[in-house]
Amino acid sequence: MKTLGLIGGMSWESTAIYYRILNESARSRFGRLRSADLLMRSFDFERIAALQGAANWGELEAVMVDAARRLEQAGAQALLICSNTMHKLYEQTQAAVAVPILHITDGTAEALGQAGCSRPLLLATKYTMEQSFYRDRLSSRFGINPLVPDGDGRTLVHNIIYSELCQGVITPASKAACLSEIRKAKAGGADSVILGCTEICLLIGQSDVDLPTFDTTALHAEAAMTFSAL
Repeated sequence: MKTLGLIGGMSWESTAIYYRILNESARSRFGRLRSADLLMRSFDFERIAALQGAANWGELEAVMVDAARRLEQAGAQALLICSNTMHKLYEQTQAAVAVPILHITDGTAEALGQAGCSRPLLLATKYTMEQSFYRDRLSSRFGINPLVPDGDGRTLVHNIIYSELCQGVITPASKAACLSEIRKAKAGGADSVILGCTEICLLIGQSDVDLPTFDTTALHAEAAMTFSAL
């Protein structure tokens, strides 16, 4: 089993899900007392969120590059950025290390393709929904063209993520609001849903939605364990 390095704490609520899925997958694959071979750099998310809000991506790049290099030096053979939004800095971070960084969109895109879906609704932070880094990779590499909510919907989902989910708050009202966005997107031609923030799986899942639903957190972790097991 290869050693995986996790760049986490963005937020720790979802990093805990990564830790659980990776270890459950290792036990399922190998049995008995087996667990994932992991290293982790977990940030204080208050600082990360403040830099995001200030659009200080230069300082965030330095933070990510430093974390990746330290994990590589500690023995990680592949890295995971445990956040969809922070994949904005994927290319810069990958360029700083020799080990592969497993991109969060790739396993999701593969699952979408296998399901025959190409017009998913992307539910995520404003950074991920409004900037091009995430949607462009899905489109250019995989022929997947995601939809996003309208301006009010994007603000709604973003605020639920930062004000509630990243703080461990789950409410029926927020669940209903996200499901309403999904219904609107379905009426507008969406054929599936990407849970494109690593915390959204805390709020909604496939059992809540009548479209194929793809949880980026679970798919990323499973893809990483597949890589680790090779």
